[in-house]
Amino acid sequence: MIKLTSAPKPLKGEVYVPGDKSISHRSIMFAALAEGTSQITGFLEGADCLSTIDCFRKMGVLIERSDRPLNGVPTITVHGQGLHGLKEPTTTLYTGNSGTTTRLMSGILAAQKFDTDITGDESIEKRPMGRIIRPLSDMGASVTSVKDNGCCPLHIEGGHNLRGIVYHNQVASAQVKSCILLAGLYAQGDTVVHEPALSRNHTEIMLRYFGVDVHNDATRYGPSAAVLHPGMPLYGRKINVPGDISSAAYFIAAALLVPGSEVLIHNVGINGTRAGFLAALKQMGADITLLNENNDMEPRADILVRYSELKSPNNDTFELGGKMIPTMIDEIPMFAVLAAVANCKTIIKDAAELKVKESNRIDAIVDNLKAMGADITATEDGMIINGGKPLHGAVIDSHKDHRIAMSFAIASLVANGETKIKDEKCVDISYPTFFRDFNNLKNN
Repeated sequence: MIKLTSAPKPLKGEVYVPGDKSISHRSIMFAALAEGTSQITGFLEGADCLSTIDCFRKMGVLIERSDRPLNGVPTITVHGQGLHGLKEPTTTLYTGNSGTTTRLMSGILAAQKFDTDITGDESIEKRPMGRIIRPLSDMGASVTSVKDNGCCPLHIEGGHNLRGIVYHNQVASAQVKSCILLAGLYAQGDTVVHEPALSRNHTEIMLRYFGVDVHNDATRYGPSAAVLHPGMPLYGRKINVPGDISSAAYFIAAALLVPGSEVLIHNVGINGTRAGFLAALKQMGADITLLNENNDMEPRADILVRYSELKSPNNDTFELGGKMIPTMIDEIPMFAVLAAVANCKTIIKDAAELKVKESNRIDAIVDNLKAMGADITATEDGMIINGGKPLHGAVIDSHKDHRIAMSFAIASLVANGETKIKDEKCVDISYPTFFRDFNNLKNN
């Protein structure tokens, strides 16, 4: 349990956040399937992404970490085995806490000639896998839930020929979309994934970068559909992973919360399918400026944030829902903390997906904010927050969920008294140096 107190002074300084978790996962997977060697800089060495490396090493992929970091950041070299070069693992593939590893890798393994078993930690064994089992089965794969509960452990039977499908996903989920597209690399015929709203598109961007024909055909399939044409090899590439906007969100929020603060966060990915957090905050009056924008495979920029009093643009209720939710699903815990302090009422809706993350994040957000004195009520698909009430220290149950732990660490900056966070080491999943960076900025 870690003990935290409010910020003693305005936050001033510069921050470099770790590499994007979603992009880091994909860089290892796609490089493993490529022909030739790939070099990855900016890779996130968090527990989730290390699980991806471990799984692909167990399938015969040589993955090396440079002993001589470039600008303090290690280089990961992946010696690709090609689409059909993976080897049968001798043990169950353990994905830890990583839903991305579990779901995306299942799409790849569904097309292999060998059988595979996949499992993860207690959290993974509760997260829904039926959402990938159904489309993979439609493609001709054999994927079963060993306990017959739609969750891990999964058994994937090899040797099945896959066919392309047109799949209408009921949830805007990048993990489900990516799983299907990766299986589509091996399928006969095109694979098309429709979504109710466009989810993060890192898979499509990186597959194109590796040489795969994947695109959006708005005329034929609508604006939220990805189309993949199979039969093209992947080729090794150099990948520079931008900083993770989900990790940057905590320091963006910190600067907005603490009066007099000004913080610059360097080299952050600002992909439009991930930047809903910035858009929502700007609507609430946040002073956020993008500097040094560029597009090295993925769009990125430095983000300058100054303290701001947040409120609804019409001095009324601020509603967050619809197509905005998939663009900031991982940032909603942090956004809820900001909403609790903002000078308005906030309604978050269409966010039922929060219930099946590393924890039930709706319950975790509501219970912990109530413990800190916020006026907040859970709904079936979100929450209602009457902002403006002062927060006080409390004992925070992180539920071993990294995003809950980090969000409430930031809340402690403006809470009266001492805040205690249980199981704070869960931040290692996505941001191992979070508390070091947090303390450096706080005490700068």
